[in-house]
Amino acid sequence: MERLVPEDADGGSDPAPAADPDADPDERRTAGPLYVPVRLGSAGGHQLRFARTPLGARTAIGFTSSQRLTAVLGEGQAWIRLAEPALRALAEPLGAALVTVDPQLTAPAIGGRPSAAGPCARRALELPEAMAV
Repeated sequence: MERLVPEDADGGSDPAPAADPDADPDERRTAGPLYVPVRLGSAGGHQLRFARTPLGARTAIGFTSSQRLTAVLGEGQAWIRLAEPALRALAEPLGAALVTVDPQLTAPAIGGRPSAAGPCARRALELPEAMAV
């Protein structure tokens, strides 16, 4: 289940245990340490990976298990462990006001490099005789 947590939601304690069958699935619960996807930055450090919601809002993403992260993003995806408040604190200054926990839908990975483009259309056209040098 995908859960979006807006930045202004209060950080109250866990109102019910996760195993409680009567628990409201839409109530905010602390996710605990998350598996957060990262990529290698140009300076050699790790950078958070962000995503977009279906409506286009930028969101930080985290997973409750490494298996869930691997199922969505693949075996080669690097990750770090961060608590939800730490993830929010790092993402908010970068324009991600939402944290999505366990997202399930992502675009498929690109299968390879795009094919080489043909010659520029202008260069491919022959010049009229009057314009030739």
